[in-house]
Amino acid sequence: MPPSVDPIHELLMAHGLRRTPTSTLVLGWFLAHPDTSYTHAQLLSVLAEDLHQALDKVTLYRVVDRLTQVGLLLCRVDVHRVRRFQAMPVSVHTIPHFECQTCHRDSPLNEALQASADDLERAAQNALLALQALGYQGYSVDVAVRGVCAACSTGARH
Repeated sequence: MPPSVDPIHELLMAHGLRRTPTSTLVLGWFLAHPDTSYTHAQLLSVLAEDLHQALDKVTLYRVVDRLTQVGLLLCRVDVHRVRRFQAMPVSVHTIPHFECQTCHRDSPLNEALQASADDLERAAQNALLALQALGYQGYSVDVAVRGVCAACSTGARH
């Protein structure tokens, strides 16, 4: 019987990355929390909480940046120029989300915009085809709606 294959190790190898404990941990965390986006600092905090030990900040930053460069993570920059990362959806070209300008929570809008999903996907495909015709490569479409979430606008706590 062949040994079982770790899907996270397979993903790392398929993208030309080393299978270090930190890269395996980080990619596994993002894949286990696909609808959540984290800043570097938030990720450092939740991983340290989960592991009950501190991770090297520079190593974590480098791993997150490498995972982003190869397309395993999606990076968004909000209006305050804060970078947030989340697992890259496999077959999605448009990733609509709402960024609250008060609490800075990042919420996916896939379900809220389900009726418009085909229109968004078609618009994204058209944009990507136009960019491809111009010679651009390695891109994704990010649809960001910014404002104040319902909880912040009513003073309710998250």
